[in-house]
Amino acid sequence: MDVCALGRIGYDLYAVEHNRPLAEVEHFIRRLGGSSANIAVGLARLGLSVGIISCVGKDLLAAYLLGFLAREGVDTQHVRLVESYNTSLCLTEVSPPDHFPQVFYRRQPADSQVVVGPAEDAYIRQARMFLTNGTSLCASPSREATVRALKAAREAGLRTVFDIDYRASSWPSPEEAGRAARAVLPWVDTLIGNEDEVLLLTGERERRLQVQAALASGTQIVVCKLGAKGVEAHTRQQSCLVEPISIKVVSTIGAGDGFAAGFLYALDSNRPLEECLRYGNAAAAVVVSRVSCSDAMPYPDELRQHLAAVSFMGSEADKK
Repeated sequence: MDVCALGRIGYDLYAVEHNRPLAEVEHFIRRLGGSSANIAVGLARLGLSVGIISCVGKDLLAAYLLGFLAREGVDTQHVRLVESYNTSLCLTEVSPPDHFPQVFYRRQPADSQVVVGPAEDAYIRQARMFLTNGTSLCASPSREATVRALKAAREAGLRTVFDIDYRASSWPSPEEAGRAARAVLPWVDTLIGNEDEVLLLTGERERRLQVQAALASGTQIVVCKLGAKGVEAHTRQQSCLVEPISIKVVSTIGAGDGFAAGFLYALDSNRPLEECLRYGNAAAAVVVSRVSCSDAMPYPDELRQHLAAVSFMGSEADKK
């Protein structure tokens, strides 16, 4: 196994009627969601062997979610069905290019019931990379399971990846989410977050201080997604900034998960850090050109097309 993910599997409903307020939408299309699950699908589509540790509600939605993951080649042997807990539900308005309000339903979420015992521990140690996210720290027992998993992965020499993935509906306060995320940084090699999430994590407003704080905690790579301004990556030896790919936006939901899939795929291939950012941007560009997260993840030929287009435009610009 190349990658083991731990975290949220969700059930997403996207508005079929675009440019209509969510309260007035009458028809929705279902998709698999959840940050860890989306990234797992993205990595599997790019050719990596991926497994996921999670929980979903023991209800009529489980068959669809597990079936989707299986069809995408994501191993679900460590996804448990839990009684009396609900699979996370999210409803999304689609009003391009920049209005995508969401409503999350996370009362007694099933993904908060993840546990990591000897079987999951052994499963994690089979991989090269371990991926999880901040939402997995929001409640017990998943908080303790996530910490145990990160420690096991670090002990086994895996690359450990933490996507901050702040969701206000999962936390009593942003401060508590920040404290929980800071606590796991000693076991994190690669940190991914947007501007608000990195601020929440470090408490610092200046980027230089944010990066210093994260690297001082033991993290090796700090990735900060800057939206329309691009994306930055920092290590102790280098920093680089890559501009986003210009594309017509259909939906920005899932762009961050798409970026993570493309970035981590390239990182796993030991590509230079700046090139990894370009892979991430290319994957995100594919995702924002469609509605959905998991269904929108690119395949290798789509990723190559976007990378080639950017290279061509860069070459043309150099000639002028």
